[in-house]
Amino acid sequence: MKATFKNCQQYENGKIIPADYSLELMNNGVDTVFNNCLVLPAFCDVHVHLREPGFFYKETIASGTRACARGGYTDVFSMPNLNPVPDSVEHIKEQLDIIERDAVINVHPYASITVGQQGEKLSDFDALEKYAIAFSDDGKGVQSGAMMENAMLNAKRLNKVIAAHCEDNSLLFGGCIHDGEFARQNNIKGICSESEWGPIKRDLELAEKTGCKYHICHVSTKESVELIRQAKKRGVDVTCETAPHYLVFNDMMLKNEGRFKMNPPIRAEEDRLALIEGIKDGTIDMIATDHAPHSAEEKSKGLTGSLMGVVGIETAFSVMYTFLVKSGIISIEKLVKLMSINPRKRFGLPKTKDICVFDVNDEYIVNPDEFLSKGRSTPFENMKLYGSCLMTVKDNKIVYTKENI
Repeated sequence: MKATFKNCQQYENGKIIPADYSLELMNNGVDTVFNNCLVLPAFCDVHVHLREPGFFYKETIASGTRACARGGYTDVFSMPNLNPVPDSVEHIKEQLDIIERDAVINVHPYASITVGQQGEKLSDFDALEKYAIAFSDDGKGVQSGAMMENAMLNAKRLNKVIAAHCEDNSLLFGGCIHDGEFARQNNIKGICSESEWGPIKRDLELAEKTGCKYHICHVSTKESVELIRQAKKRGVDVTCETAPHYLVFNDMMLKNEGRFKMNPPIRAEEDRLALIEGIKDGTIDMIATDHAPHSAEEKSKGLTGSLMGVVGIETAFSVMYTFLVKSGIISIEKLVKLMSINPRKRFGLPKTKDICVFDVNDEYIVNPDEFLSKGRSTPFENMKLYGSCLMTVKDNKIVYTKENI
């Protein structure tokens, strides 16, 4: 089939330029004309929970990758909090077999930093390095500085990235949301900011000492942003990500619903504004979703009883386009770098030829019942957004198309 783009805009070599051309695709089907659309390099998310093997009732490789394709993604990195944990070749191959069979886009699995993500013994980095995009214990923080230093030394030797979930368990005290005004007003135990920025401070010193490629997952606090900013000025080989929900919400916007509970939590307004400044000045390198589906029952118990994690892969671009680009905070070119260019560059993936096509004039209301993901719990439910994905193309083959185009 043929896709023809008329009066469209396309990202090319760092700029948005006019696009009028046709593209021959491998799929059979009716030729389609796209008018006044935005054609972008397909996105890459370095932080996605696909839940398989082990937790297929939450999400599967099949459902998760279809949701990713609907969001405009053709490369995603799957997090290691699975069963079995990808801490050995045997275990990571179990995941790779499912990916080979069921994925509609490229899935790059993390291997765990420690065996079983227990923080007590390093996984076999040498055996795993050719199967894993990088190493992470996401879902848990590595509590021991000595263990993290050894992990960094191994990663440095193998030219691999350590992607760290930074969380000091000794500072959690059973908290479930940000330790701020909303928590105090509602008598809910809070999670202090230091539980994140404390381990980041430790790890940045270790990364500087070892020369390791260090990446920080889901940054949420103003202190974290400043620590990373200063580390970059010192020449530390560090990158970081934040997620759309941290850029849009503050803790005073919470509701006592599971769809507002994630880890780290949505922080205070001063943290949100610091994250935006980090986006603008380049301290924050990429936007990842931390797409973390759970069952409806697991998310039905309010802020205190629900499991942590929300979904966001299908709405990420439209959320960021609406709140960052349409509002004039950043350019569309900057958003493309955050969602497509920088993630691939940091983790050694080649420049993509895959594309996604968006109608950024299309206004819609987020309805989780329409998601392709099994997960339905999103803080963006009922929000008015701009930008619907019309088509995603991987290896010259359509992997997602909107029904009514």
